Amino acid sequence: MARPFKCRKVVSEPRVYYFKPRAIPLYELEEITLQLDEFQAIKYAELDRKAQTAAAKGMRISRQTFGNILASARRKLADAVVNGKALKIQGGPVKIMRRRL
Repeated sequence: MARPFKCRKVVSEPRVYYFKPRAIPLYELEEITLQLDEFQAIKYAELDRKAQTAAAKGMRISRQTFGNILASARRKLADAVVNGKALKIQGGPVKIMRRRL
C-alpha cells in the first residue's frame, strides 16, 4: 500500500495562474499542470537560491522529496516552453500559509 501524501507548506501563491504561447488559441494547445508545491520548489531553488535542505525545511518535507518535486517542476516547465504548451498552476497536496505582515 502506498504511503499517503503529506501536505506541503506553500507560502507564496502565483500572481498569474496560466501561461500560454502568444497568438495560438487555447483550444489548440495541450495543457500541462504545475502543482503549487512544484511552483514553490521552483521559486525557492531558482529565484530565492535556497539550498535544497533549507528549502525542504521551509516546505516541511524531506530533502529527497524536495529534489523529486523540483525535478518534476523543471521537466514540466521545459516541456511547456520547448514544445509550446499551455501551463496551468493549481492544486496539489499543499497547505497555503499566510505570512504575517
